[in-house]
Amino acid sequence: MQPRLDFYRVNQPAMKAMLTLEERVNKSGIEKPLAELVRLRASQINGCAFCVDMHTTDARKGGETERRLATVVAWRETPFFTDRERAALEWTEAVTLISETHVPDAVWETVRPHFSDEELVDLTLLISAINAWNRFSISFRKMPE
Repeated sequence: MQPRLDFYRVNQPAMKAMLTLEERVNKSGIEKPLAELVRLRASQINGCAFCVDMHTTDARKGGETERRLATVVAWRETPFFTDRERAALEWTEAVTLISETHVPDAVWETVRPHFSDEELVDLTLLISAINAWNRFSISFRKMPE
């Protein structure tokens, strides 16, 4: 597979807007290790090789274990994640697959006890941002380095 377009180079104002969004996400109350798990899970769902590679690498640099990284795709079947992480991963899946799930009340009831109102907005912004990055990377065939 060959890259189609270098979207960073050809439309710097658009990428500046995306990077501004990412700056806000990075300043949110969502812990960095959890943010990387969320980015990884959304990227797995979307099949974004570039982002899976990037966020696996970033999570490792942040101290994430190989065991947890290898099993985030099957997080429901493992004992390796906290209740807060599980809630975030479930929310990530529902929001990423919104056309299929419409984010059911049961998922809301699962995530609600683990996050404040502000954190829920931040978490949803994080999920929205990584889904947007996935769409750029997949559409224009950005390759892992």
